[in-house]
Amino acid sequence: MLKVYLDPCTVNCRKVLAGLELMGAPFERVDVSYFAGDHKKPEFLAINPNAALPAATDGDFALPESNAILQYAADLNGVSQYYPRDLKQRADVNRWMLWEAATWFPSCYVYLVENVVKPLMGAQPDASVIEKEAPNWHKLAGILDARLARSKWLAGEGVTIADIAVAAPMHLHVRQRLPLADHPNLKRWMTEGVEQLPSWKRTQEAVDNALAPKQ
Repeated sequence: MLKVYLDPCTVNCRKVLAGLELMGAPFERVDVSYFAGDHKKPEFLAINPNAALPAATDGDFALPESNAILQYAADLNGVSQYYPRDLKQRADVNRWMLWEAATWFPSCYVYLVENVVKPLMGAQPDASVIEKEAPNWHKLAGILDARLARSKWLAGEGVTIADIAVAAPMHLHVRQRLPLADHPNLKRWMTEGVEQLPSWKRTQEAVDNALAPKQ
């Protein structure tokens, strides 16, 4: 069985957790605290020397990178409805997942750091950082909005792991203060689509608990 090392408060861990839930993929969860720095300890570095969460193992096979974990789990469990085997359909899913990692995540992350992480750490957000990133974020959100004007989900009429991957960087969009109102198709997809998925709802409690103020 796949063993997954994660902390649900992080973007990429939420992605894997929600994606595995979506696929109904069995896995053993191993909690690794991000804020406690457990991902930098020798036992985790032996699995992922990049010291980044999440990571997974399948026997003696170690696999970092959240998107790769979802792709592997989909094939391992034969759930082609979420990761199509048709060459063109799979390429479409792959390209959104690659785009998320290379382009979308870094932009959303700026909002996450300034409006979520800094307040959690007792620091003040820097409005100038958000202002500088905003044009790029709106450009990227416009790409998604245009795509979602043509279909219910990113890769067609059925949800795939691409939707989970692209939604993950904006999973705290209210706290991040992402200006979704300017992109109605993106907002519809996130609030009426992704956030209504049972798998997404099941992971919300874990995220809320991870971000709750400690007593």
